[in-house]
Amino acid sequence: MVTQGKMPPADRVGENLLQRSGLPTFFEIGNLDEIGLALPENRHGQSVRVWARSLTVMQKEAIVASVGSGAVWRLASDEGPYLDGFDAAPCPLAFLSTGMVASYMNEVLALADQRGLTFGDLVLVQDNFYTMEGSALRGTMVGGALPVELDVRIDTDAEDGPLNDLVSAAVHASPVDGLMRGRHTSLFTLTMNGKEAPVGRVASIGHPAEPDPGDQFPRVRPAAGRAGEEITRLEAVKSVAGVAGGAGSSLHAQQSRKLHLRVICRRRPDGVKEVEQHLYSPLGSTFRFLSDETAECGGTGAAPDAVSYLAAGIAFCFMTQHGRYAKIMKKDLSHYRVIQDIHFSLGGASGGTGGVGVADDVETHVYLDTSAGEDFARRCLDMAEQTCFLHAFCRTPLEPTITITRM
Repeated sequence: MVTQGKMPPADRVGENLLQRSGLPTFFEIGNLDEIGLALPENRHGQSVRVWARSLTVMQKEAIVASVGSGAVWRLASDEGPYLDGFDAAPCPLAFLSTGMVASYMNEVLALADQRGLTFGDLVLVQDNFYTMEGSALRGTMVGGALPVELDVRIDTDAEDGPLNDLVSAAVHASPVDGLMRGRHTSLFTLTMNGKEAPVGRVASIGHPAEPDPGDQFPRVRPAAGRAGEEITRLEAVKSVAGVAGGAGSSLHAQQSRKLHLRVICRRRPDGVKEVEQHLYSPLGSTFRFLSDETAECGGTGAAPDAVSYLAAGIAFCFMTQHGRYAKIMKKDLSHYRVIQDIHFSLGGASGGTGGVGVADDVETHVYLDTSAGEDFARRCLDMAEQTCFLHAFCRTPLEPTITITRM
């Protein structure tokens, strides 16, 4: 559950529904069978389905089901003062960065074990960068993703050659590398007010939309004894107006900015990965995430696995862009939901495939409730994809910049 401290003041819309729901903010779901939500095929070993819905303009909640492992979690996201959010949960970008660095840690550890490389302490420091340029009013605003910087800080006597080769191979063995390698064109369906409509500029999935998940979320219940501290806020950002990245700055109709988020990953003695997330630009709070694989993948299932965080981050970021665009355009968008599928491979080292990571194009079914008409619904979908940092991450070939620092 997110640590609840004093919330920074902001010009917010609606209530802080995450805080007043009475449920833990994050928990493993114990009654998926009662909810009646279907799962996709498991194409490559780690398919993830995300059902997500809007709560307020910036608050979202999701059911995240990792088909390969069987783990199902309720995760939630919010935005900070920069988007006039309540800061009641981490921002969407934090989820992808956490899943990414946890996946890299999985592969480094597994490959080191396979190759007999010994080490003492190991810390991964990862910096993710994104851009936003253009005008929402003119339809020219575009989100972008820049190369990731990964610093592997390790205490080892291994020679440079074998160490460099191990780290490089581990990065490419990660399932997320499959998402970063080449250009992935995201695929969509659009349903407005309960009726499927043709998509506009974005690419179509090519088959009918999945049934609308509707309002199944109130039926979700935590697994017995499993609601804990998977994600906690370590430090709340202060709301400051009139500065770069400050209060309301990300709602400006004209944008030219660079975003910067850092995650620091360590493995605890019990094997669970602990990730500390810092949002430097815009100005955001600091959160701690826990990540663990299931028993089938060498963990204990104590926290969400890496690919669940990855998938949740993409869905949450995409949904933020819907709410943000509608708010800028002053259009009605009362509720919006998605069903999102991503198909990952097992890790090349941790999953024993011996290959590089594989990921298919992201497939998203979008459900919008709006009185603004079908043309606006299509435009909203187009602009959400166009301005989503994490769909940009998928469509942009990215090669991480890797540094190895001996401790």
